[in-house]
Amino acid sequence: MSTIKLVASLASQLPATRLAAALEELADPAPDAVTVFEEGRGARVEAYYSQPVDPSELRARLTEWLGEPAPELVVETVPAENWVVISQAALPPVRAGRFVVHGSHDRDRIPLGPGAILVDAGEAFGTAHHATTAGCLLAIERVTRRGQFRSVLDLGCGTAVLAIAARRALPGAGTRVLATDIDPDAVRVARENVRANRADRRIDVLLADGLSHPRLRSAAGFDLVVANILAGPLVTLAKSVRRIVAPRGVLVLSGLLVGQAATVAATYRAQGFTLQRFDRRGQWATLTLVRRPACAASARRAA
Repeated sequence: MSTIKLVASLASQLPATRLAAALEELADPAPDAVTVFEEGRGARVEAYYSQPVDPSELRARLTEWLGEPAPELVVETVPAENWVVISQAALPPVRAGRFVVHGSHDRDRIPLGPGAILVDAGEAFGTAHHATTAGCLLAIERVTRRGQFRSVLDLGCGTAVLAIAARRALPGAGTRVLATDIDPDAVRVARENVRANRADRRIDVLLADGLSHPRLRSAAGFDLVVANILAGPLVTLAKSVRRIVAPRGVLVLSGLLVGQAATVAATYRAQGFTLQRFDRRGQWATLTLVRRPACAASARRAA
């Protein structure tokens, strides 16, 4: 089976990065791989699809999301190969605080240590090259330097890079980490990455639709929850998320645009959370919140 490659040429790196993010997260069908290359003074975006895609329809959706005309998408047919692996081989390591996320192709160049995380994303999202993943890594860096967490949930884990980072930052034997995703392929990739980072005895990866898994429904409350998913699901899951975050527990939310942050923050404030920090990386936002104790939340409602 042949792979379809869509190519767009842009005047600079910033709009190319924005287009790549839109293709990865908001376009349907989702690409198997997206790569941004420097091209003279401009940049080129290449997106690979193993299923049929209508460039005109896709361009129209991109135009609506970008708020401006999307660039022309040139179609090329290429031989069937693992373009996910090929495209990621061109990606450099990403440093976020104490963490260095790298692929197998950089294994020999990255010093071994608790901050080195090996991630070959395969068909799952989350190599730390996207601003939302990097933002979550930096949030994990900050909160784990200030406090200890005995129970951690990576909700919508993708590659499990955030679960692995949390476990590396919380090496105590009593800390348990749970990673969940709705996508069976993501769960498979996450388990492979957990094993590759020798964390399979310390991180459990589960297939779960939102928070419906029995392990989540019966949880007493997580001290730290990280959810790097889109704004819509974050708003939909707000009540359920509140139930699984322990009082005074920390909640890190990302996968949302800066313009969506106020709505998401307001939704979680209504569920008893206090916004501690707002971080911006380009057009993407990361929110760090703390769940207020029940008595404080009740007093606020009474006032």
